[in-house]
Amino acid sequence: MLLATSEALQGNDGNRLKVAACCKHFTAYDLDNWNGVDRFHFNAKVSKQDMVDTFDVPFRMCVKEGKVASVMCSYNQVNGIPTCADPNLLKKTVRGQWRLDGYIVSDCDSVGVYYGQQHYTSTPEEAAADAIKAGLDLNCGPFLGQHTEDAVKKGLLNEAEINNALLNTLTVQMRLGMFDGEPSSQPYGNLGPAEVCSPAHQELALEAARQGIVLLKNHGPSLPLSTRRHHSVAIIGPNSNATVTMIGNYAGVACGYTTPLQGIERYSKIIYQQGCADVACVSDQQFGAAIDAARQADATILVMGLDQSIEAEFRDRTGLLLPGRQQELVSKVAASSKGPTVLVLMSGGPIDVSFAENDPKIGGIVWAGYPGQAGGAAISDILYGTTNPGGKLPMTWYPQDYITNLPMTNMAMRSSKSYPGRTYRFYKGKVVYPFGHGISYTNFAHTIASAPTMLSVPLDGHRHGSGNATISGKAIRVTHARCSRLSLGLQVDVKNIGSMDGTHTLLVYSRPPAGHWAPHKQLVAFEKVRVAAGTQRRVGINIHVCKFLSVVDKFGIRRIPMGEHSLHIGDVMHSVSLQPSILGVIKS
Repeated sequence: MLLATSEALQGNDGNRLKVAACCKHFTAYDLDNWNGVDRFHFNAKVSKQDMVDTFDVPFRMCVKEGKVASVMCSYNQVNGIPTCADPNLLKKTVRGQWRLDGYIVSDCDSVGVYYGQQHYTSTPEEAAADAIKAGLDLNCGPFLGQHTEDAVKKGLLNEAEINNALLNTLTVQMRLGMFDGEPSSQPYGNLGPAEVCSPAHQELALEAARQGIVLLKNHGPSLPLSTRRHHSVAIIGPNSNATVTMIGNYAGVACGYTTPLQGIERYSKIIYQQGCADVACVSDQQFGAAIDAARQADATILVMGLDQSIEAEFRDRTGLLLPGRQQELVSKVAASSKGPTVLVLMSGGPIDVSFAENDPKIGGIVWAGYPGQAGGAAISDILYGTTNPGGKLPMTWYPQDYITNLPMTNMAMRSSKSYPGRTYRFYKGKVVYPFGHGISYTNFAHTIASAPTMLSVPLDGHRHGSGNATISGKAIRVTHARCSRLSLGLQVDVKNIGSMDGTHTLLVYSRPPAGHWAPHKQLVAFEKVRVAAGTQRRVGINIHVCKFLSVVDKFGIRRIPMGEHSLHIGDVMHSVSLQPSILGVIKS
């Protein structure tokens, strides 16, 4: 998937680049501005285990599989060292172990930040020298331009080190064709706004929004709405007529917007009341008109949630509940509504909507994320069943009380007595909705058609003797296994047992046998399949054993636990036993 994303941006014309994609921000960059602690001063304390097991994983895939042309280091420190001045992170890991073919760039003015705000070095010249020696090639901002020459004059840096940084940066510019003469005569030299807003790309924006929307609740079922039964629809909420909210942040200029109001207008006659002046929703002044609208209409759609005033760069959320009096508005409108009530949420992160999940008057809940310029069209297509929802939650939705036990400054992934742990892999407490949740207007059943019950893991016996040290604690070091073609193949039958065609995402989880340091489950494969109503499709899944059935021990060493691994696909479970073998002989 990363490879596909990288190719879409960078092109697939050999070593030549369409654009140089960048993976950021490296690393352990979870905290932005929370409770008086900000990213410019935060020191993320991360164990070796969590670094290898969690924080490194997406960046490693970006570089090794996505072949990305650039990695950006972050503002924060990790274990007392600014990421942009850490040779262990940049030179040893990104450039050395992962073999980045490209340049490493700082977040804007990161070097100036660790000199001026973190006081990591006593002079600006030392800051410049530390960055370049650590493996930084390019600085976003003026700091290196202002202080590198003096760093050389003071003997803190030599020209060869600067040349190396230039080589990495200029090579990418060459791959982009920046030295090949007139841009318009180059393969990508005529790309412009017309390509961005072409009909095909606008259709792609709509389709991406449709596929990204997640149906969280459908009691009754209340959805899809019917143009025959629901002639009039009350549209209520501060995000009902949203435009720029839908594109989130760091977006370009939209070609044009379809708001939720405009999208729903294509299907039914609407009665529009905002209910709240904005997402902060501090007043109930507009509640009365909203409740009246719900009493009149055949169905009610509340478009609520967040926007950039609540969650944005340098603005971390302080809680998981809907802001202000939004919850009160939703409950009062639902209680008064003549027909079914549907709650549509726009947000980047999870919201504790337990009240709505437990309210029988709220028939449907839909999460749209920030769905982009065509968001309103996509939302309405889902609500009226023109599109069957198939999205899955990319994160756990926690209850509000989860954050009372979780200081955002604690980077640990694993739970302990007084600490709940983070993500579906380690947190075992109550959730509003689990990671991977998402329902459809149809139903799917899984059957495992074929899967091995035992798989031998070949060890490099020639290099590692009997392998006793390797199999310490019944978990083999990945570096001691012959990994290249070692995969576990499954065949899964997916049957659509409902009455509507639909797209289903098959999520395969593994529960490893290893001790308390292993996750209690982890996603090891996923596959998207379209299945017509009443038909069945067979899906082949290959799980790379060393990458996905391995776990990381407390020393940061990736190992493959021997013994029973439980694979879970929906409500189907299959056990496979991994056994070590040396030169084809299974070791007892």
